[in-house]
Amino acid sequence: MRVAVIGGGPGGLYAAALLKRLDPAREITVWERNAPEDTFGFGVVLSDETLGGIEHADPAVYRALQEAFVRWDDIHIAHRGHLLTSSGHGFAALGRHRLLKILHARCAELGVRLRFRTEAPPAAELAATHDLVVAADGVHSPTREAHADVFRPRITTHRRCRYIWLAADFAFDAFRFEIAETEHGVMQLHAYPFSADSSTVIVEMREEVWQAAGFDELDETESTARCAKIFAEALGGRALRSNKSSWTAFRTVSNERWSHGRTVLLGDAAHTAHFSIGSGTKLAVEDALALAACVEEQPTLEEALAAYERERRPVVESTQRAAAASLRWFEELAGYLDQPSRQFAFNLLTRSRRVTHDNLRLRDPAFTSSVERDFGCPPGTPPMFTPFRLRGLTLRNRIVVSPMDLYVAEDGLPGDFHLVHLGARALGGAGLVMTEMVCVSPEGRITPGCTGLWSDEQAGAWSRITAFVHERSPGTAIGVQLGHSGRKGSTRRMWEGIDQPLPEGNWPLTAASPLPYRAGLNQVPHALDRAGLTAVREEFVAAARRAARSGFDLLELHCAHGYLLSGFLSPLTNRRDDAYGGPLANRLRFPLEVFDAVRQVWPDDRPVTVRISATDWAEGGTTAEDAVAIARAFAAHGADALDVSTGQVVPEERPEYGRSYQTPYADRIRNALAVPVIAVGAISSWDDVNSLLLAGRADLCALARPHLYDPHWTLHAAAAQTYQGPAAPWPAPYRAGSRPPPTGRTDAPKPRLTLG
Repeated sequence: MRVAVIGGGPGGLYAAALLKRLDPAREITVWERNAPEDTFGFGVVLSDETLGGIEHADPAVYRALQEAFVRWDDIHIAHRGHLLTSSGHGFAALGRHRLLKILHARCAELGVRLRFRTEAPPAAELAATHDLVVAADGVHSPTREAHADVFRPRITTHRRCRYIWLAADFAFDAFRFEIAETEHGVMQLHAYPFSADSSTVIVEMREEVWQAAGFDELDETESTARCAKIFAEALGGRALRSNKSSWTAFRTVSNERWSHGRTVLLGDAAHTAHFSIGSGTKLAVEDALALAACVEEQPTLEEALAAYERERRPVVESTQRAAAASLRWFEELAGYLDQPSRQFAFNLLTRSRRVTHDNLRLRDPAFTSSVERDFGCPPGTPPMFTPFRLRGLTLRNRIVVSPMDLYVAEDGLPGDFHLVHLGARALGGAGLVMTEMVCVSPEGRITPGCTGLWSDEQAGAWSRITAFVHERSPGTAIGVQLGHSGRKGSTRRMWEGIDQPLPEGNWPLTAASPLPYRAGLNQVPHALDRAGLTAVREEFVAAARRAARSGFDLLELHCAHGYLLSGFLSPLTNRRDDAYGGPLANRLRFPLEVFDAVRQVWPDDRPVTVRISATDWAEGGTTAEDAVAIARAFAAHGADALDVSTGQVVPEERPEYGRSYQTPYADRIRNALAVPVIAVGAISSWDDVNSLLLAGRADLCALARPHLYDPHWTLHAAAAQTYQGPAAPWPAPYRAGSRPPPTGRTDAPKPRLTLG
């Protein structure tokens, strides 16, 4: 096998060394345009997991790395005169130049041909004379661009922030985050040691701060000196140095495919992850490990490259999701600075969602306990089991059963299925149980199976359910979500074809503008005129009155997911040219009119919340800035909390799915406006809930699918955390089941078979 490697960075060199080590007969050449002594950047960080893989794959490289590494456990976070320390994190770093020297030596020892100061021929040319071409040619990969029609790259330049890589000629004794609140705005420093006498220092700030401070007019030397002056206290007055350093905006790279014939992408050519989680070199080295193993294990190159991508893509995508969360956190850093120092530090540590409350409690129990005390947790009480007050309603814990459409009603009437569904989840311990979207008119239904509150008969059926919850699960609140389907109505039940029109019996639709949900499939709705707007508003008012009489403790106005009120808010679905269209203030007008009318007839002591879609996940739609403005408007009109969801407004959306993927939007609204928020969106574990609450990203957490899987999710979360307090009482008939049952003989004590 003849192998060509384009790019002599850590990933390319390590791939070459491993492929040669596994089969010395392979002829392997690395092309690197720079000299062997050249390098960019300063230090790199590798995890214990990655080092374990290196140790197994090539003990010689591992031993050399071990001799070069500096290790530390602490993270120091400086926040408004307080220096907080969190321990137990376990970092290992070394200089990038040292890493390259180790890999150069290993390649030379194994017989890999290294061609420095030489531009590689194009990948297509190399593929004609080599069996495998490894394109490790970096974030600006010429190989990727030359074959963009096959790799189909997606490159996002994040222009909100600028950053610069620098170095200091002394070793910090921990990973350090420092914030400078300057006259121009907030700037931050990320620093870590990579040798006994050197540290990497990254300075980052928002684009507008960078320009206001004049960095856009400074050269490399001037920028370096200016950064040293701004962070003089953290640096102890020492200077910083650069190495062809320039201010840049981070680029996230992803590709639909990683291979093309005999050519395969590796490292930054295939993917990037924001520097704030320190994964660039780690991912490249892990790519090299996986590629070499797959080439060795699979019978053909085609199968090897397919196996490599199957193995690495899920890991990379998970890392990129974590990196995206971290990137966004630092973009919005200024919004967190008013948090108490320990909460701010906890928020920073858990920003990527990879470090969680439970994980941090294992690493540093003293620090985590101090954050819990600041939050108000009584001894032995997890954050999720602390009470929360909304107007006159006190919720005994922070868990909400999210609204879930069931599509099993007859003529809008909730029946036994609804009683069992909502009653079971109320018995399961949640602080608040929400109905599905309850429609305010027959024409406002999504499907024929949706519930309603347009008649007194329906109100009576709902009274039966609220009475059961209040009598059989005292302390559990039950809320109603009122909504109107708008242009997304008159469709089949979800399992019969989501968003598909009914085969017969369709009813006319109304919306902000005459735009079908899917052109050519869904019907064109009628744009509401003044009379129609008034009629719909009064339908919401009548439904709210019935909801109050039915005994609901809380009302939520559904202004999300592309339904009628959401359709007014989004510029993608509101194309009106009257007072209800155009700028956001106009698009807000009708939803606010409905809110005001509902709030007026809803009992004063009972809260009203509003669910919004904080982004449409589509170009030209609602932005995060719009979401803050929308939330501000509803809060000013008396909303007690914002239930922050995303998307489902237009079918061409491209959501960034992942664990807790919607919570950054709730976080931003809460910290921008100091208004209570309910976070939703793939929150699946009690550990995630505790982390979100302690970090100040949410006040309540709404979970849907976990409650379908386990109606007693909250009680089981209490049992898992050994909590037995008043926030999660087991119903008397269920108390015998409050501990997990034995699972079989494997749980029994093992016999003693040895002495000593």
